[in-house]
Amino acid sequence: MRTINDAIALFQAGLDAVRPENLIFDLSDLPINQPVTLLGSGKAACAMARRIAPDLKIVQSFLVSSEISGCDGRLRAFQSTHPDVTSRSLEAGSQMMDMVERLGEDDFMIYLLSGGTSAMLELLPPQIDLEALHRLNRRLLNSGASIGEINVVRKLLSRIKGGKLGAACKAKGKVFVVSDVIGNDLETIGSAPLYRDRSTREEAIAVLRKYQIFDDLPETILRYLHDSASETPDTANLNLVHEVIASNETALDAICERAAERGYKVAVRESGLTGDVADAAAYILARARAIEREKSVLVFGGETTVTVRGNGKGGRNQELCLHILQQMKASERYTFLSAGTDGIDGVTNAAGACVSWRHKCDAVRKYIRNNDAWRFHRKYGTLIETGATGTNVADVMILIKE
Repeated sequence: MRTINDAIALFQAGLDAVRPENLIFDLSDLPINQPVTLLGSGKAACAMARRIAPDLKIVQSFLVSSEISGCDGRLRAFQSTHPDVTSRSLEAGSQMMDMVERLGEDDFMIYLLSGGTSAMLELLPPQIDLEALHRLNRRLLNSGASIGEINVVRKLLSRIKGGKLGAACKAKGKVFVVSDVIGNDLETIGSAPLYRDRSTREEAIAVLRKYQIFDDLPETILRYLHDSASETPDTANLNLVHEVIASNETALDAICERAAERGYKVAVRESGLTGDVADAAAYILARARAIEREKSVLVFGGETTVTVRGNGKGGRNQELCLHILQQMKASERYTFLSAGTDGIDGVTNAAGACVSWRHKCDAVRKYIRNNDAWRFHRKYGTLIETGATGTNVADVMILIKE
């Protein structure tokens, strides 16, 4: 049990390091008493606003998030939805575009951007039906496509993503970013509403063909993909300065520091783990087997994918844990944790799971076949449940080699 407790403590250290209340917002270039319009979107928007609002002279505000219960009552907040784009997302997008378009050249805007924005903030072309877009998003999420590939399609089918919101902004401003994207690509985080997008219609079509979705698309979406009006701005609005203040790397640094404090040797620290959960599990175990020293920790950051074939319940982190158990040898004494820093894994109330060699059993294969990881972890008491964390910097994976 000690290694399980240690793994959870390490995850908690990483999570604490990226909570908005612990972040530093650089306002040194903001004139004293400068009136500010405070806007934001994503899972961390309200928590970021609570942290920064006392330091600002706010004249108006609009924050879009899936969880607004803890938002400062003096700030205007709108509860949107995640992971699906819904009518709430469209209402949020319409109001946000209206707020930005009304800003003048003498105004100053601060925007708080975080993961989840892609679903929570949307504005569709008139010819695209919400239900058709909803079906397309579901297929993309279940196809095994990476978040980068999904965003290429999302941005082309939007009037707010891919720099289109930024193109409508005349004001100067600063965009503080909590990144849920490995590598912190500003063209990907939140589908880049205020930055730019150098992807093209041809790339979006290639993604849809790769995952065998293109031929089933409604005629309205096909026509819009071939219309030059769908193209996104390939240059950024120079009046809007983006600054990443927390990322997956921030969490990994804190985890490694806490591991050393607990007497572990950090043998691997690696960000950028992607791909199918079965392949990711094989890679993680191969790295662990190559390390001779005991009492070692391997720390990974990233965002894996799951191709859904069954009708069970779970998420990529919980399923990755099952693949680790399935591929672990009987002689190996490993403890493994995989969890999302937003506290949400798939459509469950868990952030992920933490398993050890003691949980290895033949039943794992059955749960994997049905994509039913959540029921396995509930049965064996291996779920990690944090609730909504108010932040999001992708996933972290921790393997402790006893």
